[in-house]
Amino acid sequence: MDPFSFKTFLLFVCLIGCGSAQGILPEGPLDAVLSRDVVLETLLNKPDYNVIIWNFNDGSVQSVATLTAKGLVVNKPYEGRVAINATNGFLTLKSLKSSDSGDYSISVVYNDGNTVAAEIQLRVLKPVSDVIIKSNLPEAVENKSTVVLTCSAQGSLLKFTWTNGSAPIVDDGKRLLIKNEEMTSTLTIKPVLRSDLIGPIFCTAANNLEKEKSPAFKLTVHYGPDNVIISPASTLQYIKSGSNFSLECSALSSPPATFSWFQNLKEMEVPGPVLSLGAIEKLGSVKKVQNYTCRAQNAKTLLNVTSPAVSFGVMDAISGTKITGPTVTLIAGNSTANLSCRAMTGTVTTTTWLKDGQPLIASSRLVFAADMSSMLINPLQGDDTGQYTCQLTNPVTTEQASFKLVVNFGPETALVKGEEAVEVNDPITLTCSAPSYPTANFTWKFNGTATDMKTDKYIIDKANYKNTGTYTCEAHNAVTGKTVTYSHKLSVKEEGALDEGLSDGAIAGIVIAVLVAVAAAIGLIIYCRQKVPVESPY
Repeated sequence: MDPFSFKTFLLFVCLIGCGSAQGILPEGPLDAVLSRDVVLETLLNKPDYNVIIWNFNDGSVQSVATLTAKGLVVNKPYEGRVAINATNGFLTLKSLKSSDSGDYSISVVYNDGNTVAAEIQLRVLKPVSDVIIKSNLPEAVENKSTVVLTCSAQGSLLKFTWTNGSAPIVDDGKRLLIKNEEMTSTLTIKPVLRSDLIGPIFCTAANNLEKEKSPAFKLTVHYGPDNVIISPASTLQYIKSGSNFSLECSALSSPPATFSWFQNLKEMEVPGPVLSLGAIEKLGSVKKVQNYTCRAQNAKTLLNVTSPAVSFGVMDAISGTKITGPTVTLIAGNSTANLSCRAMTGTVTTTTWLKDGQPLIASSRLVFAADMSSMLINPLQGDDTGQYTCQLTNPVTTEQASFKLVVNFGPETALVKGEEAVEVNDPITLTCSAPSYPTANFTWKFNGTATDMKTDKYIIDKANYKNTGTYTCEAHNAVTGKTVTYSHKLSVKEEGALDEGLSDGAIAGIVIAVLVAVAAAIGLIIYCRQKVPVESPY
């Protein structure tokens, strides 16, 4: 009998009543890749068989190969592509074709006459390839555009997944919708946000055997401007004129925003994100506090957003501060002094006057002008001499100037200090003092007669009797023209006169003390006699 006729006979026998043992093949289906090889494995282990038959059924049964003790017989369509392992019955199919997809059955006829059969499905899959993403839009606008991304691929039994970077994109049933078909998958984003496509976006197509990821896809999403701010967000109330100061505007925007500047809602001819102080000063009329805002515009989204305002004024710094005062000779009690303080440039908001570093306070003699620009001292006194300072201040600067005021006075009351009595041959030093500016000139007279002494001291190395008398000091101020005098009496005694006995005062004191003691004794005796009783002799 022809081997294939015999096989057909066995197949017929099995189909009409031969025993079934699905446990000799694993569960299907079994997937394999087109043009590659596949092994249909069995669960057999060295079976004691007479015949092993593999058949193919794609609607009609077709023999693939038969293995007997005499060898392997392969049906002609499978010649060169099929092998059966004699130990376990594994069927190897090489260079798979799409037409190889179908049901494969195995029949095993054992030597004892029993026959078992089983079947498994083989699916020949096309390789996964050509995975690519396309968009319905070349670019999008946040919150306005609906973006539809389509992922297409070649292959069999494809499943698609989407990722944004490494994060999975999940259908939320609202804004993110995913629809999968046999060869394509669409991701619909409505409306699109900037975060949706930061990505890059990937699409992966896969089946049970292999997968492939698309090239990275990135779609430009235009957004903004957002978070439009000016730096610095706040300043001092006034900015120093000519200083290195500027405002800078920034915004989150794609594409980058363009900027325009406004002063009190009036547009300035200053393009760009930076507004310099120089550009502000060119406008003029900026000494008052003004509001400055920045507007950011996006040419793609057609949105424009205005920043919060920054408020300040521009003020000139104070410079060239100078005090003017009297240039004539000033005499206490007769003269007045008017000091005036001015600056060459700048606006002065506060003027402060100090003398020798201490603030001055108005008084009956000291009067300030209403704007504090000048002060009048009337009349002057000697203690008005000192360093006068005016401080000129505005919000951006402080400057000061000083003036030395000199008041001539005196001499005031004169005073001579020295001995009133000396012994012959003792030294004598008399000192004269009288407060004065400038320092007074001194002359001395002895008993009304001028002497040659021209200093504040009158010195005699050795006293003699003729030095007894009245010494008069004259103090004279050449500027004020004032002269004061003081007289001092001096007595020259013989040697030892100042050491003998007691002075008149000391003697008087002793006499008084003795009299007091005697009186106290007498008083005590009388008291005692009154307190002690005396017995009568009778």
